[in-house]
Amino acid sequence: MIAANVKDIKLVDLHSDAYKNVKGKVLISPACGSDEMVLRLFEVSQDGYSADHNHDFPHYVYVLEGEGTVELDGKKYPVEAGSFSFIPNGVHHQLVNTSTTGKMLKFLCMVPVEGHIGFGE
Repeated sequence: MIAANVKDIKLVDLHSDAYKNVKGKVLISPACGSDEMVLRLFEVSQDGYSADHNHDFPHYVYVLEGEGTVELDGKKYPVEAGSFSFIPNGVHHQLVNTSTTGKMLKFLCMVPVEGHIGFGE
């Protein structure tokens, strides 16, 4: 169980060859009693991107601010605040910050517990 504010959650720099200019916060996870799903907040700086990958579990994305693209099985879709995506099992995907003004792309991503990797928890 948790009732908190995002400003009080540690921001983690995601160092990997798969990411560029990405930081994240784990908002809801097994650490607070969520046995099935994990909710993360990602911050992607200008010219940054999330991993270009696919996997055997679905996830859900909701864009809070910024602009970019979500690529789903080779097709790029523009995203901005209010955009959302359901990414089914096995769909190749990536999110990219396309801002030319330095604006951050911020999005929520919810995955099943087995999909929560990269945060060093």
